[in-house]
Amino acid sequence: MIVLAVTVLALAWYVLCWLSLLWSGARRAVDRLSPYTRWLHAWILSAPATFTYVAIFTAFTLVQRTTPPHLIDVLTRVNSTNLVRLHRAPLAVLADSALWVADRGSGLTLYILAFVTVVAWAERRYGPPRMIVIFLSGHVLGTLLTALVELHAIESGRASYHLARTTDVGVSYMMVAGCVAAVLLMRGWWLAAGITALAVGVVWPVISNHTIWALGHLLAALCGLVVAALTRYLGGIRTPRDLRPCLE
Repeated sequence: MIVLAVTVLALAWYVLCWLSLLWSGARRAVDRLSPYTRWLHAWILSAPATFTYVAIFTAFTLVQRTTPPHLIDVLTRVNSTNLVRLHRAPLAVLADSALWVADRGSGLTLYILAFVTVVAWAERRYGPPRMIVIFLSGHVLGTLLTALVELHAIESGRASYHLARTTDVGVSYMMVAGCVAAVLLMRGWWLAAGITALAVGVVWPVISNHTIWALGHLLAALCGLVVAALTRYLGGIRTPRDLRPCLE
């Protein structure tokens, strides 16, 4: 839905710009809206890693939604970061699994909103290189730690061997790592709100559901927190460009 809305708004804007060449009313509308489009353009350019990743996983999600479900199930299993796949081709699986939104693209809108607001805000302060490292720490380290927990559970008899072939793909590990990096920079009531959101979205599912996927999100968040704290300590925090002049 959000992709369709953005597409429609973008087309409407370019149509309005074209009409402004012919119609004074459209020209006045363009003049009033231009500060907001300049601000949006500057916001996107200020967080290139985040918006590039959003474009990539959104494109893959659109492919999922226009492809026969049985084929998507096959692709999801092939790109899953389960124990079997990680043992056979760890690097390829870690790369491929980061491109897919789980459950055939379910929750895409929430993912996009989290990335383009909270995570983009964080990238403006950490910078693209460090934000990429934080992303990778959540996805790679979170996945590997989760795999170790799965392996231990299977070897100790606490989980079925079928867990080694379970499906686990998605962008959520990167998202929680980026969000916890943002919370690390928050102050005041924003900090309280951020901690509450993480407690509800990441910690509570581990307590209530007891699933390996919920644990994976928690481990990814912890990895993102540690790496974000280290990068902040070693490199400090950037002062992002003030975008308010774009609205003037």
